[in-house]
Amino acid sequence: LSFNGLTGLVPPATISSLKDLYSLDFSNNKFTGTIPSIASKKLLSAAFANNSFLGSFPRTFCQIASLALLDLSSNQLSGELPNCLWDLEDLLFLDLSGNGFSGKVPSAGSANLSSLESLHLANNRLTGGFPTILKKCKQLIVLDIGGNHFSSQIPSWIGSSLPFLRILRLRSNSFSGSIPLQLSQLSHLQLLDLAANQFPGPIPQGLLANLTSMMKPQTEFNMTSLIHQQILHLDAQMNFVERIDVNWKMRSYTFLGTIALMIGIDLSGNSLSGEIPTELANLQGLRFLNLSRNHLSGHIPENIGDLKLLESLDCSWNELSGAIPSSISKLPSLSSLNLSNNNLSGEIPTGNQLQTLDDPSIYNNNSGLCGYPLVACSKGSSATVETRDTELETVYFYYSIIAGLVLGFWLWLGSLVFFKTWRTYVFCCVDRLLQDKVMKRRRAFR
Repeated sequence: LSFNGLTGLVPPATISSLKDLYSLDFSNNKFTGTIPSIASKKLLSAAFANNSFLGSFPRTFCQIASLALLDLSSNQLSGELPNCLWDLEDLLFLDLSGNGFSGKVPSAGSANLSSLESLHLANNRLTGGFPTILKKCKQLIVLDIGGNHFSSQIPSWIGSSLPFLRILRLRSNSFSGSIPLQLSQLSHLQLLDLAANQFPGPIPQGLLANLTSMMKPQTEFNMTSLIHQQILHLDAQMNFVERIDVNWKMRSYTFLGTIALMIGIDLSGNSLSGEIPTELANLQGLRFLNLSRNHLSGHIPENIGDLKLLESLDCSWNELSGAIPSSISKLPSLSSLNLSNNNLSGEIPTGNQLQTLDDPSIYNNNSGLCGYPLVACSKGSSATVETRDTELETVYFYYSIIAGLVLGFWLWLGSLVFFKTWRTYVFCCVDRLLQDKVMKRRRAFR
């Protein structure tokens, strides 16, 4: 019954009379009231998303052991999540996002959650630390708990306990402490969203080194294929589409089905400091990168031009300095760029895709920048990377000459001190030269 504009209450008697029901979809209507009790013990899929259902989590679902898909997202449900939720050991997909659930995520006890592959708890009022229940979700592929009130640190076991994780979305919480290096163990990870938290300090060295799924384009793997294989083989008419919210090109979008193509990193809105790791350029499958609103310093990596698939780059509101690397003009897919509010200087690179990015605001509040689309550089003010390299080479050249002269002098002096034969020979030569000059002068006066 999805996508029909139906209103009012769902008749409880109608649903409770369907003893052999195995798929139920009331999503995307205008239903109100509470979600009715379901009598069928054969139910595999239940979808009530995008309505106006009220009340607490329906405990009737805890009694349906066969349930594989449960979607209650985007309603007005509230209260705490019950412990019995984790009794659904065959559950593959759970979406409770966009409601008003509060309190801590319940622990699992002795429950076996090895089947769960997609968990969406975003945009609720959930509290506490990183949910320990996730340690039992060994097959988890998608984890979205953004937009809550979670706090404390990301646990170090995340790398070893969630080896198949592809989507990790923790944005808009209160997580703190250093970003754990163990995230580098998530070799399948293709979307890392830690934005709008309280992570301090530098981006850990080596964090990006083993994210192999970000090192190449993902064109063949369908993000939902694994879950489809396990759910859709039960019935060809069961409807399921994976989805995820992504901040893309400075806007928020919901991607459906083909989210495998969304390869990106968002670390914006934290307190990160230090330099941007040069190993970032190894992630050549990246389509978006957002490092804005931190305290990052140093230069933009010279090899950033290696990210050939990059479409969106935001490094605004940091403390970056130096010239914009010329390699940035070699990004053929770049359609969104923001480098404003830094300490960048020199001439803005030109050519290729950069010529289409003609909005001056993307370079605002970098007092040392000049060139298109800002004011033209004066003849003496251009400070491109090439010019800077030439100046450094000249300085190094003169330094090498001076160093050679100093070294030669000390070698000569040292030979006089430590080698008696050389010293005698040199002094004899000097005496002869002086004697010759004296004799010449005497002859001149005669």
